[in-house]
Amino acid sequence: MKNRLIPVIMTAALTSVLTFFVAARFFGNADIAVIGDKTKAIPVNYVNYPGNVVASTPPADFQPAAEAAVQAVVHIKTKTNGRQIVVRRPTIFGDIYQDMFQPPQMGAGSGVVVSPDGYIVTNNHVVAGADVVTVTFNDRYTTDAKLIATDPSTDIAVLKIDGENLPYMEYGNSEDVRLGQWVLAVGYPLTLDATVTAGIVSAKSRSLGINRTQSASAIESFIQTDAAVNPGNSGGALVNTKGQLIGINAAIASPTGSYAGYSYAIPSNIVKKVVEDIIDYGAVQRAYLGISYMDLKQATPDQVKELGLDRNEGVYVANITDNGAAQKAGLRTGDFITAVNGTPVNSAPQLLEQIALYKPGDNISITYTRNGKAIKTTVQLKNIDGTTKIVKSDAPARVLGAKLRSLNSNESGAYNLDGGVLVEDIEEGLIAAQTGMKKGFVITKVNDTPVANVDELQAAVAAAGDKLRFAGIYPGTQGLYYYGIQL
Repeated sequence: MKNRLIPVIMTAALTSVLTFFVAARFFGNADIAVIGDKTKAIPVNYVNYPGNVVASTPPADFQPAAEAAVQAVVHIKTKTNGRQIVVRRPTIFGDIYQDMFQPPQMGAGSGVVVSPDGYIVTNNHVVAGADVVTVTFNDRYTTDAKLIATDPSTDIAVLKIDGENLPYMEYGNSEDVRLGQWVLAVGYPLTLDATVTAGIVSAKSRSLGINRTQSASAIESFIQTDAAVNPGNSGGALVNTKGQLIGINAAIASPTGSYAGYSYAIPSNIVKKVVEDIIDYGAVQRAYLGISYMDLKQATPDQVKELGLDRNEGVYVANITDNGAAQKAGLRTGDFITAVNGTPVNSAPQLLEQIALYKPGDNISITYTRNGKAIKTTVQLKNIDGTTKIVKSDAPARVLGAKLRSLNSNESGAYNLDGGVLVEDIEEGLIAAQTGMKKGFVITKVNDTPVANVDELQAAVAAAGDKLRFAGIYPGTQGLYYYGIQL
C-alpha cells in the first residue's frame, strides 16, 4: 500500500513546484499582497473608515426643550360681547336694513410669556375685537389679561397679566435658523391641552399676503416648517432644540382649514422688536426705506427680461419716494439692493424683514448694485410721516391704504353718530385702487357690522372673508355711501 502512495505524493510535489515556476516566469515582479509584507500592501480598513463616511449628528432629544416650553406657553380664550348689528337684505324693491342681535362669540388661541413680570405675545388675529381675554397656564392657573397694544402689520399683539417670577421663554436669534433644522411647535390646538409637535424648517422668508387684510403696510417673512399646527396654535411658540423662542406660529397653508403639511411662524427677531416697542413706547416704531420694490415673483416675463431681474441678485428698486431715506442716501430707480448691514437680501420679504428690525432715526448700511458695480451707502431711516420722531400710541392707524382715526366725542355728537372712524387721508393701497373714497369720509359699518372706533374696524376687517363693504357718511351731505373692496 505504501509503495502505491509514494508515486502519488511525488507527482503532487512536482506539480506544485512546476506551478510556482510557471507563475514566477509569466508574472515577473508583480506585487503580491502578503500579510506582514510592508512593501506595496493593499490597504485594509474598518468599514467606518472616516474617509468613507459623512459625519452626522445624532438625533436631537426634544425632551428638555419641550418640558420647558409648555410651562411658558399659555392658552388664550376670548369673548366678544353680544351687540346689535344691521343686516342688509336685498329685495326686488331695493335693500332692506334690519336690526339684529349678534350673540356673544368665543375664540381661542395660544400665547407665549416673554418676561417674568407677565408680558405675553400672541397674534393680533387671536384677540382682535375681544372684550374679555383670559389666559390659562399649563398647570391650570387662569387669570384675566389686559391688551396692551396690537400691530396688525406683523399680526402681533401684546398682553399683560399680574405676576412675578412667572415661567417665560427666552428669545432665540431667528437669523441663525437654518433649513433642515429641527423645531418644535407648542400651543393649544383644537381645544386640547398643551401640545408639542416636531418638524424641520422647510423654508425661510415666505410671504403669503395674509397680513394685507389687516394693514396696508403688511410685513411678512415667515419661517415655514412642517411641524403640525392647527386652529388654536395661533400665537404659540416655535422653539429650537435649545428651548429658545425662534418664532410665533401664525398661519397654515391648507385647503381644509386644518393642518395639511406646512405651517408659518413670525421670526423671533421681528417679534422681539415689536414687543419691545409696544412696551417702551405704546406703539411700534416702524422704519421706512422710502422705496417701492419689485422682485422676480411679482414681475411679468417682459419685465424680467427688460429689467434683468433674472441676471441680477437683490431687490429691484422700482420707485423712490421724494425726500425719503433712500433718495437722500443716493439710491435711484433701477438699483438692486443686495444687503442690509451686511445681511444678504435676495427677495422683497427678506428686505422687509431686515428693515423691520430698526427704528426711525437708525442709520443702516445698504449695499446695492448699479450698472453691475457694487456700492455701499449709509441710510438714515424715517417713519411713515417722513421724520425720525417717536410715533405716539394715539397715532392714526393705517388700514388698506387709508389713514384712520376714531371720532372724538365732539365729532360724534355733531354728526349725530354713536361713533365712527374718520378717513384722514387716502394713500397707496386697496381703497385707492378699488374705490372712489375721499378724505373726510366717516366709516360707520364694515360688512354691515357697526364700528365705533379704529379697533373695532380693524377687528371687522380681520374677520372678513374675501370681500369688504364700507358704509358711512360724508359730514354735511345727505344719505349713506357704500364702497366695496375685493381682497
